[in-house]
This record gives sequence, C-alpha cells and structure tokens, in this order.
Amino acid sequence: MRRTPRSPGPALIGASAAALAFGAPPARALTAEAPMSYLETFGPRGHQIADLIFALLALSVAVVVIVSLAVLVGVMIRRPMRPPDIEGRLPVIRGGNGVRWIYIGLALTTVALAGSVTWTMVTMAAINEPPADPRLTIEVTGHQWWWELRYVADDPSRTFVTANEIHIPVGEPVRLKLGSADVIHTFWVPTLSGKTDLIPGQTNLTWLEADTPGVYRGQCNEYCGQQHAHMALAVYADAPDEFGAWWDRQVQAADRPEAAAVSQGQRQFLLRCGACHAVRGTLAGGRVGPDLTHLMSRSTIAAGMLPNTVGHLSGWVANPQFIKPGSKMPNLELSGPELDEIRSYLLTLQ
Repeated sequence: MRRTPRSPGPALIGASAAALAFGAPPARALTAEAPMSYLETFGPRGHQIADLIFALLALSVAVVVIVSLAVLVGVMIRRPMRPPDIEGRLPVIRGGNGVRWIYIGLALTTVALAGSVTWTMVTMAAINEPPADPRLTIEVTGHQWWWELRYVADDPSRTFVTANEIHIPVGEPVRLKLGSADVIHTFWVPTLSGKTDLIPGQTNLTWLEADTPGVYRGQCNEYCGQQHAHMALAVYADAPDEFGAWWDRQVQAADRPEAAAVSQGQRQFLLRCGACHAVRGTLAGGRVGPDLTHLMSRSTIAAGMLPNTVGHLSGWVANPQFIKPGSKMPNLELSGPELDEIRSYLLTLQ
C-alpha cells in the first residue's frame, strides 16, 4: 500500500511563513555538497590514500591495454592451417613458443601483484597512526541518525558536547574515538581520511588532519536504517587561533534569557524538549537528541539535512516526522504561539 505524507498542519504552515517574515538568509544543506570526491584530498592521510588509488588505477589500465593488444595481435596474425586428413580431422601441431609467453605473463602478473600488495600494506601502516601524538581527542558517537561529538580536555570544565559539525585546527592531527549508541555506522570524510566503523559496545580509533582551511563533507557509509542517507556531517578546518576562539565559545553555558517572551520560550522548551535535549546552564539535560547549547552557531540542522535558518528551524520543530520520517524526534503538536515561543528561545542559543 502506498503511503502518503502526513499533512504538515497549521504549525508547519506558520513555520514556512516565518522564513519570509524573518528574512532568512540563503543557506545550503550539506546534502547539496554531493558527490564527495576521494580523489582530491586536503590532508596527509587522504593524500596517501589517493596516491594508492591512482597507482592501482594506472596498473589496472596498463593490464587492460596489454591484454587487449595481445588479443588483437593473436587475432590478426594467424598461422596457416594444415589441411585436414582424409577423414576431415585437423592434425595436432606441437611445438612453438606458446609456453614461453605463459611464463612471461605469469612473471609480469606476479611482479604487479607483489608491488600493489606491498604499496597497499605500506600505505595502511602509514595511515594507521598520525605522524605526531594528537593533542586533541574527540569522542564521536553515532546515533540514528545524527553524530554526537564530545571534545575532551584535561580540565573537565573545558570538555563539552556538540553535534554533527566537527571543528579541528589546521595542520594538527586529531584523534577520534568512535562508538555507536544503536546500530553499526561508518565514519567517512573522503577528502581527509578513509572509512572506520562505529560498532555498538566497541571503541574504534582513527585520526584526521587537514592541511588547508575549509569545510569538508562527511557521511555515514554503512546502511543504518530509514534515514541513513540523511546522516551527514561536516569537518571545519579552522586556523589555530580561530579554533581556539570557537572552543572558548563552546564551553560557555547558554545565556540566561532577559526578555519575558524568551523566558516563556525557555519554560516551553524545558517542558516540551528538555527530556531529550540538553542546554548547559539550564535544567534541560536530555541525551536522546543533540546538545543544543550553541545551536545557532551551527550551519545546518537535522544532521546536515537542512540549512540552519529561521524558517527551516521552525519547520523542523513543528513537524520533524514530515521532514525526516522515522527520526526519534516526535511531533509535539505545538500550537502557533507555542512554536513561536520555543523558536524565540532557540534563536538565543548562539
């Protein structure tokens, strides 16, 4: 039976109108960045993987060309056939140098395979560990369907949790500890690194390093359920001073609302959303959904599915199941005034 989308309802209709009313700036979701290329890389780990890929590609092309030429030569240069005997049987001809060519082919194949295996093993050993001991560790937990990111510091007061957007300093290796809260996911940022699985009950290690500032798109690469395709992430490679300033902002608790309307929005948020989401400095301490302490500092929402604009945020809060069916964020059946109050509060989480 074919399913039809649920009606967006009055709250979502009002949210759509909010995009025009608030003059939301143009933005782009991470899903618009596809296709992700692993041939153009921006970090030492990605460079070595790309070099191996190009080498194996060149070897494969060479094999195809050599075999094709050999077939053409064999077809075009034919020896004269001896006539059949009186009973119509062709005589068996022995001799010639065919066996020598088999030996030559086996030798070339052995050399090519040995070279490719050796290069592959050397590359895997080189990318297994970073060139220097990382000073920064990020604990990445995969959820259906978003990424929880915990930045670990020696000083517990400097440790914080965010979601979906990883910030790293340019030119420094970063250690990632990967785990899963539900099913198997795969962490993949092709321009910076290869793929590493996130397995429930197990911690896997990988590392990232970017040598050029920029934004690098990532994706869950292991089918993990209905919204697997909408489980994107982004790695922001910042200059070291910019990264330090970003960290200083992230460790701060949310500002206390001053306006009466925002205070009412915070009360609505704690009542409706606080059991699933955390906002540091408030009574909201949920762990089911992303930490929203600095929600408006992120470029996207819903794990890279939507740009983080007023209109898209309003639509997402009003009816997440209409936008991302199957996600663990329920429809709260908010009225228009309730949606407006919660949105007013969320916009202060800078």
